[in-house]
Amino acid sequence: MLNAERHKLIMDLLKRKSAVKLKDLIAISDSSESTIRRDLAELEGLGVLKRVHGGAILSQARTIEMSMVEKSIRNVHWKKDIAKLAASTVVDGDCIYLDAGSTTFEIIEFLVGRDITVVTNGLMHVEELVSLDLNAYILGGKMKAKTKAIIGGIALENIMNYRFDKAFIGANGVHLTDGYTTPDMEEALLKRKAMELSDETFIVADSSKLHHSHFAKVFDLEDAVLVTNAISKEDKYGIMKKTNIMEVPV
Repeated sequence: MLNAERHKLIMDLLKRKSAVKLKDLIAISDSSESTIRRDLAELEGLGVLKRVHGGAILSQARTIEMSMVEKSIRNVHWKKDIAKLAASTVVDGDCIYLDAGSTTFEIIEFLVGRDITVVTNGLMHVEELVSLDLNAYILGGKMKAKTKAIIGGIALENIMNYRFDKAFIGANGVHLTDGYTTPDMEEALLKRKAMELSDETFIVADSSKLHHSHFAKVFDLEDAVLVTNAISKEDKYGIMKKTNIMEVPV
């Protein structure tokens, strides 16, 4: 297989999966380990991917964020499983914060029938919460069209009126050294404040977010429990040195 053909194969796989393992690339391309490692180094040099332990992930610009519509159709099966696991921590009487985001949105259906109070900054969440007859409040503030989130100074001031038993927060990046990150500083500040006002904080993020780091830091790995789908032993070992993991059963 020619260099260009291998490069195209690698990038096609990454665009579909966001992350690929070295051993899989070797098998699929019928190439040696040294050849694939050289290919990954060349592609990383072009800025289109990032090498990680045991493979590679798709490179992302730190300040670029997908729209809510784009997010909602990615890794849907993972998000539903993660949402169900996260919702299992909620008990009657809880006051919870549901951050704007596609994975936190999936949590709502698993809260039906619970005697709880929900506070959210998610515009997409509102109709679902009302239709399912859940006791809910929405923060005031600036409406962000792309992510359907309410953000800004008014939202930060508004959230100070509440205290939470649990906060469920999304993140665009989960990184061992950079912690949890997102492209938008205003969203990061609101997520951080929600964590500070909560007795327990859960980050709900599928495994495609691992090893990514974005512009604005939300908080450190130590500040929240990570709820995610099945991840590699290497990733799990590294993350568990810093925080607890709730992992969807295989």
